[in-house]
Amino acid sequence: MKTLYDLKVLSLEQAMVVPYLTYRLAMDGMQVIRLENPNQGDPNRMVGDNVLNEERMNSYFLCINAGKKAVTLNLAKPEGRELLKKLIKELDVDIFVTNQLPRNYKKLGIDYEILKAAKEDIIWMGITGFGPDSDEGAYDPVLQARSGLMDLTGEADREPQVLGIPLSDLGTSEHAYGLLMKAIFNRSVTGQGCRIDLSMFDSSVSWLAVPITMTASFGKHISRCGNTHEFFAPVSVYQTMNGFIYLAVGNDRQWKAMVSEGLFSSLNKPEYENNAGRIKDVTRLNVAVNSITREHTSEELLAFFTSITVPVSKINSISELISEPSVQRRLLSTLDPKTKITVTLTPPPHMTSFLESNNLQMTFPPRLGEHNEEFYRKLGFSDQNLTKLREDGVI
Repeated sequence: MKTLYDLKVLSLEQAMVVPYLTYRLAMDGMQVIRLENPNQGDPNRMVGDNVLNEERMNSYFLCINAGKKAVTLNLAKPEGRELLKKLIKELDVDIFVTNQLPRNYKKLGIDYEILKAAKEDIIWMGITGFGPDSDEGAYDPVLQARSGLMDLTGEADREPQVLGIPLSDLGTSEHAYGLLMKAIFNRSVTGQGCRIDLSMFDSSVSWLAVPITMTASFGKHISRCGNTHEFFAPVSVYQTMNGFIYLAVGNDRQWKAMVSEGLFSSLNKPEYENNAGRIKDVTRLNVAVNSITREHTSEELLAFFTSITVPVSKINSISELISEPSVQRRLLSTLDPKTKITVTLTPPPHMTSFLESNNLQMTFPPRLGEHNEEFYRKLGFSDQNLTKLREDGVI
């Protein structure tokens, strides 16, 4: 039976959703080979600053493509489509992933049935905006808008906002990761591959566990409420003498502990004993809490709430977050062998044995077609063959 380290992933990927998925798979030690058109490549290669002073290796691309290898292949050409099947078979590819529009599956020769004919037990995954029957293009903000995520984000009396991160992209990547792990397990038991179709819209909607039930079952209107919480109070951002904190009182015990002490004893009122009473008067309650927090430093308030086990935090900037000891020791990095530039990468959600054994280092994001010779030579192509494929625009 194969281990994760033995698995090979071939990915026709671009943008964010599939590249982040395969980045997660690379963190597990899988061999990830990204396929790109030799003429264009992934458009994200051109996004962000040109930090390496090199075309098609801009900063945005570097964020989620470490640990991978890159091969170019023109699937618009019949020779390219035949070569894809040969790569699948000869390299013993376990997983094929794409975020191409469904109308392009057969045209590019990447349809499940086509690739299954090349390798019977392949695990095939197609990630689309709105499912395999829709050819509608979709970017993360469009999905946030349609799924209702945007209507839940922002101040109550202001326009809807996109989230600070592309949750429709990243959330779909995480759902895809789980589905692939299940498929890998099932194949290890049954010996059979499978086709997985995952809709970014379905993924986005699935995060709305409370809003959908509350609206559909109980007729409650759920919409954006800024920094406050729909069901708990006091929960919000509060100003201090030297900044802001985020306070989250999640139950009546925590509230009692908060108002039993000197700082907030003026709020120890019968009408606030229960969460329902606090929610009913949430606007005035927040004003009252804020009037107290403004008289104390962030450090003093953090110490107080921590001492009574009420969840609280200062609001970190990204720079402050990176300097947190718990984050610092888990940051990944990658060294460019060409420029000797080191790039810091996000830590994984869970540290893997592969990353630990490699001292949290990943190989540098690949240049366009950087590994063509490595893989095409494994298929038996000579220098002359490779030159001819380049001249013909196949690779």
